[in-house]
Amino acid sequence: MRRLAPAAAAAAITALLLAGCAAGSDESSAPGVDAPAAPVVPEPGTSDAQTADGAAGGAEAQPADRSVITTGWVSITVDDPIASAEEAADLAEQAGGRVDSRTESPGTDAQPPSASLTLRIPSDELDGFVDELRALGTVNSVSMNASDVTQQQKDLDGRIDALTASVDRLQQLLAEATTIADLIAIESELTTRQAELDSLTQQRDWLVDQVDFSTITVDLVTEDVAPDPQPDDFWSGLVAGWNALVAFASWLGVAVGVLLPWVLVALVTTAVIVAIVLLATRRRRGAPTSTPATTPEATPTEPASTGAATGAPHHPHDEGPRA
Repeated sequence: MRRLAPAAAAAAITALLLAGCAAGSDESSAPGVDAPAAPVVPEPGTSDAQTADGAAGGAEAQPADRSVITTGWVSITVDDPIASAEEAADLAEQAGGRVDSRTESPGTDAQPPSASLTLRIPSDELDGFVDELRALGTVNSVSMNASDVTQQQKDLDGRIDALTASVDRLQQLLAEATTIADLIAIESELTTRQAELDSLTQQRDWLVDQVDFSTITVDLVTEDVAPDPQPDDFWSGLVAGWNALVAFASWLGVAVGVLLPWVLVALVTTAVIVAIVLLATRRRRGAPTSTPATTPEATPTEPASTGAATGAPHHPHDEGPRA
């Protein structure tokens, strides 16, 4: 019986895993069932056919429950960006939202003041909030983007439900385990399933927060940094081109002024190096060159006579003819 206990526990775990996977696939793929519509009471003077047609049209016109993430960007020209940023934050809090980030740049001699806010507004209050923002100043541009995540949220819900059922079943098996091997196997699988369940729950919570609260970025600028209108005729295009040319010439003058000291230093350094090289070359050419001493070559000597080779004195009269 003891040998059969681990095998029975392993078989139970395998059956549990297969049941959890099957439950997850069934829940994620099962179509939603609509609740039966309430009976429609016909009005006096209308026929049954007209009443049925009206009820069918109302059912088709009813919008489906969708999950949509909305993000937007609004640029507004105001007189005082810092004070307007405070007003925008107050409007967000009054709408039930919050401020995720806020950046303020006070005005300086070289830069006008500006402010930027990232606001989270309830999706139901977004349109009214944008209308209230328009009252802060002159709206330069408004951009809105909507992303449908209905299917993604349904998939997460189905996987979370399947994993929750699997974790509950594993906890029940853990309480019923009788051997150490069963405890180790069940705890390992339970830890894995619980970590996956926590991860999916965090993803689902983040997705729900993005759907419930729209993200709006508000840029508050002054008239000096407001975007210029685009040219729409010949003269405005000519003026824009001339202004661009003047700006480029001004930028080029600044660049030349910045690079000129470096160019002068480079020229002076190059001149000094060239002068040193020329001076060293002239000194080498003007120095006297010493000629190497030549050793006299040995003149070949005539071969000595036989008598000289033998060491006997040589007499001329000895060379006469002999009788």
